[in-house]
Amino acid sequence: MAEFYFGLAIFSALGTLTAVIQARRLYWLVPVYFFSAWLTGELAFIHLVLQLGLTSVLAFAGVFSDSLAQCGLGIFGLSWIGLLYLHAQSQNTGEYVQKALYRALGRDYRSEMPAQRREVLNDRIVSRSWLQPFNFPRDGVRVHSHISYGDAGKRNLLDIYQPVTPREGGSPILLQVHGGAWIIGSKEEQAKPLMYHMSQQGWICVAINYRLSPKDAFPAHIIDVKKAIAWIKENIAEYGGNPDFIAITGGSAGGHLSSLAALTPNRAQWQPGFEDVDTTVQAAVPFYGVYDFLDRYDIRTGMSMDGIIADKVMQCSKEGNRELWDECSPLSHVNAEAPPMYVIQGSHDSLVWVEEARVFVSALQSVASNPVAYAELPGAQHAFEIFHSVRTDEVVNSVADFLEWSHAKWLTSK
Repeated sequence: MAEFYFGLAIFSALGTLTAVIQARRLYWLVPVYFFSAWLTGELAFIHLVLQLGLTSVLAFAGVFSDSLAQCGLGIFGLSWIGLLYLHAQSQNTGEYVQKALYRALGRDYRSEMPAQRREVLNDRIVSRSWLQPFNFPRDGVRVHSHISYGDAGKRNLLDIYQPVTPREGGSPILLQVHGGAWIIGSKEEQAKPLMYHMSQQGWICVAINYRLSPKDAFPAHIIDVKKAIAWIKENIAEYGGNPDFIAITGGSAGGHLSSLAALTPNRAQWQPGFEDVDTTVQAAVPFYGVYDFLDRYDIRTGMSMDGIIADKVMQCSKEGNRELWDECSPLSHVNAEAPPMYVIQGSHDSLVWVEEARVFVSALQSVASNPVAYAELPGAQHAFEIFHSVRTDEVVNSVADFLEWSHAKWLTSK
């Protein structure tokens, strides 16, 4: 048992270390580092409680009379200090996201919302949520699963998260686009904390599948996203939704696709067979997206994505079809008519580096007539918001603020 405890101490300390430090040029070790940092950082308090519980049980069993177990206890002690630091860091998330909204929308942005909508917003998170990270369903939300929006079989299915209590005037819509490097992923796997939260507040959330590579090359992915928007326009009223207000969100590849859709409304070549449908969205919230396939500022030097993008996603080289690579980069489409956008990125993201978000936001803020909010979260890894955590729930509250503000501004502009 002493050997087990010592080995577990080493393993736990390494996990804590990966979450605390920012390491990126790890080459083939990146997936291992990412999973370790992600699961340790977002579940730091739970790791701490479990490790303290195990240590207490072993103490009663007399294991610490062994010098090896005592050494393990010392290593665990260092790990616990790191876990406390990580938990405290995540507790500061509310400050960072609030400042991001203040900078973009003004300190009194809530005063621009109707009083009844301000009442549903949350300023605090509850421990029973983040202490049950994988408990997603919420009261007052009905889920309609596996609805077809296109002819690509299961890759053209969507789920609808519908509030049980109808919203007067029709519910605004939030469209969720999953990530997975354009190669894997499904509608059931991501953004559930956000979708259940928004549905509880009277929004209809739509999560979609879309065609994946390598079976389908780009731009099949963005065509499907726009096809889903067209489906919402035509059908969402049956579920109590207002098709005139659609916000879009997604993480990673979903961040890329959601920002690309927001910046390229009514692009005929990406709307084959439904060219006349208005695919404009009214707000966008991309999480840790890939915004520049060309990597024109050499951000990913030494850790290029070119191989997987060329072989699997685009199925052509950057040199062979630079125009297409440029066309599929959200950075190439920043424009003054962009809808209000809230870009969210973790400082410690080891898969999509924070500099990519900074460049994209800077370019967008320099030309956009609508607000562009940017929250850079210290310590946050890629995919941090897939399950409940302190950081996730703080960010979800801020996204709700941004979406309610965007909807209120849209209502007053009609």
